[in-house]
Parts: sequence; C-alpha cells; structure tokens
Amino acid sequence: MSAVLDRPQLTVPLSGRDHVLGTSAAAATLLEYGDYECPFCAAAHPAVKHVLQLVAGDILFAYRHFPLTQIHPHAQQAAEAAEAAGAQGRFWEMHDLLFAHQDHLALPDLVEYADALGLDLDRFASELESGAHTARVREDFLSGVRSGVNGTPTFFVNGIRHNGGYDPEALLDAIGSAL
Repeated sequence: MSAVLDRPQLTVPLSGRDHVLGTSAAAATLLEYGDYECPFCAAAHPAVKHVLQLVAGDILFAYRHFPLTQIHPHAQQAAEAAEAAGAQGRFWEMHDLLFAHQDHLALPDLVEYADALGLDLDRFASELESGAHTARVREDFLSGVRSGVNGTPTFFVNGIRHNGGYDPEALLDAIGSAL
C-alpha cells in the first residue's frame, strides 16, 4: 500500500459551509484544522499566507476550527468570535486578527477586534453570549476527530493528511505533489 493511502483522509469533504479562500476550480485544496490560541498554529499562519500568495489561482484554502480547550482556555470563544465575524462577512479579517493577537483572546479583546473591524457590536456580543456559533465550531471539531486530527495545526492536501510540517517549502512540496 502506498504511503499516501496509509495516511488519514478527510472524512467530511469541503462544502459551502466552509470558510474558503480561492476558487473551487483550483487544482489543489489545502485544509487546515486550527486553534487560535495554539502557538504552532500562529507560527503556521504566515507560512500558509505566503504559500497562498505563491500559488494563488492554483489552490483553494479552507480553515476549520479545532479548539483544544483543555490546554487553550480561550480557543473556543475565539473560534466563536471568528464565526460571529463571519456572520457579518468578516471571517478572514477576524481570523488574521486572532492569530496576530493570540495572547489577548479574552472577551474584551474580542469585542475590541470586532469594533476595529466595524462589526455590529451588539449583534457580535449577543451571538457570543448566546452561543449562536457553538454548534458550528463543534461540527468542525468533530469532523476533525473523524478525520484523525489529534493536534493543531493539521493540514489536508486534496483530502489526504499532510504530515510533513507547515513551513512554506513543506506545504509547497505537498501541494506540488497533489497537482
């Protein structure tokens, strides 16, 4: 059996519910399961952005939440804040802010980021308080568990788990092999 077939595969395929950058006509897909409070995810974030610039047009990038709440106490609420921003059309902007300020993810910080993005603060706060996006974050997490995710960041290239690191060269190699 080939090494690729031995690796876990994505069990919940990308769909219209996913947050994506790029076009569905792209030659390759890169999916990240991440946690906004994870230092390794924060380290991977600029690498992913760099790779996306280098292969723009050839890749579709998706992000799914995998908050490791036992070690990252703010990860769940940060993921829900990203979803609340997404409900107002600003998911990716909040995504970037959360990684840029991952040492400051308490509720007042999240509200400050929402304000900086020009979001409807009453709606944002209400959605966080009511848990309006808790189920969505949980769906992402469970899809990761079913796909063999056990830490963050975890990447899948064209539905196959990538185990080669998250530096730009490793991601580019995996994407290149998938094309």
